[in-house]
Amino acid sequence: MYVCPEDRFFCTHFLERAVAARKAGYEVLVLAPDTGSGSILENSDLTFVPLPLKRHGTNPFVELWGVAHLTRLYRRLTPDIVHHIGLKLIFRGTLAARLARVPRIVNAPVGMGFVFSSQSLKARLLRPVVRAGLKQLLAPGQAHVVFENPEDQTECVRMQAAPLDRTVVIRGAGVDTEAFRPSPEPTGTPVVVMAARLLWAKGVGVFVEAARLLQAQGVDVRCVLVGGVDLANAASVPEAQLKTWHEEGVIEWRGFQKDIRPALREAALFCLPTHYREGLPKVILEAMAMGRPVITTDTVGCREAVRDGDNGLLIPSRDPAALAAAINELLADPLARKRMGRRGRERAEREFATSIVVQDTFRLYASLLAIAT
Repeated sequence: MYVCPEDRFFCTHFLERAVAARKAGYEVLVLAPDTGSGSILENSDLTFVPLPLKRHGTNPFVELWGVAHLTRLYRRLTPDIVHHIGLKLIFRGTLAARLARVPRIVNAPVGMGFVFSSQSLKARLLRPVVRAGLKQLLAPGQAHVVFENPEDQTECVRMQAAPLDRTVVIRGAGVDTEAFRPSPEPTGTPVVVMAARLLWAKGVGVFVEAARLLQAQGVDVRCVLVGGVDLANAASVPEAQLKTWHEEGVIEWRGFQKDIRPALREAALFCLPTHYREGLPKVILEAMAMGRPVITTDTVGCREAVRDGDNGLLIPSRDPAALAAAINELLADPLARKRMGRRGRERAEREFATSIVVQDTFRLYASLLAIAT
C-alpha cells in the first residue's frame, strides 16, 4: 500500500513501480488526496482510496485527525507493506501504522523539502521540531527508509534518525528512456527551458532575472517557463505575476503541460535554478534522457544528477548572474552542448532508467517479506 500526498504526484513519480508490482503479483493500493488523477490509477488496475487530507498546514488537531483516519484505514485494509511518501505522511502514517500494527513500514522522504531549505522564520522554527520527529518516526522498530540521494541518507544517519543498515538509496523516480529519447536541437533562436512546480524556492524568480540580464546583454535567446500555479501552496508564484512577466516579453510562460517532451525537444538546454531541498528532480532526468545539457544549482539532489562540465553546469543557488553567465557560456558553444547532451543520455540509460528504480524497489520489498517469514 502506497500512501502519497497527491494522486498526481504519485502518477508522475511512482506509477511505474506500482504497475510493475501489480504485474509481479502484488495487490496494490494507493491512498492519496484526489486531485483528478484517480482514474489513471484505476485504469492501471490499481485500487485507489481517496484521502481527505490536506498537503499543507500545521494545525495539531487536523494532524491528529489525519492520524486517526489513517489508523482506521490501515486496520481495515491490513497491508503487508505500507510505503509512505513525503515527510508529512511519514509522520502521520508511521504513527498510524504503529497503532494499527502494520508489520512492515517503508518511509520515503523524497527530499527534505521546505523546512530544510527555506530561511523563513516559519521554517527555522519548524526545523528542530521536524528533526525531533524524524528521530522518533523515520525508522522506528524495523521500518526501512528510502532516500533519493546519499547526502540525505548521510545526514539522517548522522542525526540518528535512522540506522544505516535500515536505509537504502534509490535514485529518484527514474526516467523512461524509451519514451524520452534524444532529438536534434532545433535551428533558429535557441530556447532555454525551465520546467517545475512554480514555487519561488524552485528558482522561478532567479530564472526570470537571468532572462532579464540576457535580454539586456542583447543575447539572442528565448526563455521558456513551463509549469502550473499551485493554488494550495502559499509559496507558489502568483498567476498575475507570471502573466506580467509573459506580457513584458522577458519570458514565455506556457503553463502546465501534461507532456513535457515537446518543450524539451524545442530546447537547446534545460535549467532548474532551485534552492529547494530536492530529492532528485525527475525533470532533470527527463532532460538528460532527451540529450539536453542541464544547468542547475550545486545543491543536494541536483548534483546527484548533474556533474559540472560533464552533462551540464552547476551554479550557486539564488544567483541570477551566475545562471545568465552559464546559459551564455553554453549558447556560445554548440559542441559543448552536444557533448554534454550525449553524456546526459548515457548516464540516464546507465544510472537512472525506470527499470533500475523498479528493480531496486522490488529488492527492498523482497527483503522485508523474507525478514518477516
